[in-house]
Amino acid sequence: MNTKVVVAGVGMTPFVKPGENEPYTVMGARAVNMALQDAGLAFEDVQQAYAGYVYGDSTCGQRVLYQIGMTGIPVVNVNNNCSTGSSALFLARLAVQSGAVDCALAVGFEQMSPGALTEHWTDRPGPLDDFIAAADELADDPGVPMAVQMFGGAGIAYQEKFGTRDETFAKIRAKASKHAVHNERAIFRKEVSVDDVMNSPRVSKLLTRLQCCPPTCGAAAAIVCSETYARGRGIDASVRISGQSMKTDFESTFGDKDMMRVVGYDMTAAAADEVYDQAGVGPEDIDVVELHDCFTSNELITYEGLALTAEGSAERFIWDGDNTYGGKVVTNPSGGLLSKGHPLGATGLAQCFELVRQLRGTMGSRQVPDARVALSHNLGLGGACVVTLYQRS
Repeated sequence: MNTKVVVAGVGMTPFVKPGENEPYTVMGARAVNMALQDAGLAFEDVQQAYAGYVYGDSTCGQRVLYQIGMTGIPVVNVNNNCSTGSSALFLARLAVQSGAVDCALAVGFEQMSPGALTEHWTDRPGPLDDFIAAADELADDPGVPMAVQMFGGAGIAYQEKFGTRDETFAKIRAKASKHAVHNERAIFRKEVSVDDVMNSPRVSKLLTRLQCCPPTCGAAAAIVCSETYARGRGIDASVRISGQSMKTDFESTFGDKDMMRVVGYDMTAAAADEVYDQAGVGPEDIDVVELHDCFTSNELITYEGLALTAEGSAERFIWDGDNTYGGKVVTNPSGGLLSKGHPLGATGLAQCFELVRQLRGTMGSRQVPDARVALSHNLGLGGACVVTLYQRS
């Protein structure tokens, strides 16, 4: 397992509102073709493929990839809720690192419907039943959509511990909007102020509408290969995956009676610790982060879960500007989910797209100066969390 894995190519479509999208077949194929072109490879060079999506029937991955080529390779369809894209990348990276293949593809896509996320199957036990029950017991915010109740409740739990102001959460959204102005693939590119965020319609006790990511449609893809294969083919091997971890829930998720744990704080912390150990770096070495800001509350608690700032210090971290350009670490230079929206299967690979190009130094007006170490964090309730560390050679 000592094979060095590089990201040879990345591709991403613009994210758009449901109803304004092309079919998932078109979006997925476009993202794959962009990644292949970026890597300078043909589909025939790909030896395994992992296709991530949440809302779709079986073998949608084959439906997407057969438009590009029918080469008989293994195609594995992946569904891990909101962490689906990074789960596909995790498997592709593992296939290369194990030596099973030299070149693998991860693609994520989603064709979503408007409105809050819902469970589609109602005639059987739901995978989130225990999470919903915990939120009903602990969050005390009835009548709001499922995910809003959970992540809003996590923010309130943090406030109760540390006295954090509502405006601090709103400042995260304002920061995201400032970053997204320069991202042509984001759906919301208008800069908003803290006051704008606070004055938008309230959807829960803590969160306003502008603090919640919208459902969007889109696709992203990445080609990973061994460093030896890349150098032999003249492929850019400057960005490698030097650490990656997937964690699922612990006993503390429900046992601690804490909404922060219910929404994955302990998964985040455990995955981050493992990745730092694998890569031999610490959080102080990270230049740029794409993290799972499905709600402003989750971005705030994730700063501490990833150890980017000490426990209880996130409010100062935010108001001091340590989460943006000129600060300690640039978080979500893409504008994050709050600005791009959240096509579930594509989100983790969109993070990969952003960070690989940041490390290549090709992001133009939103380039993080001299970025060498990057971290992605992709979280799904139910649950799974994938943390990936990228480094520039």
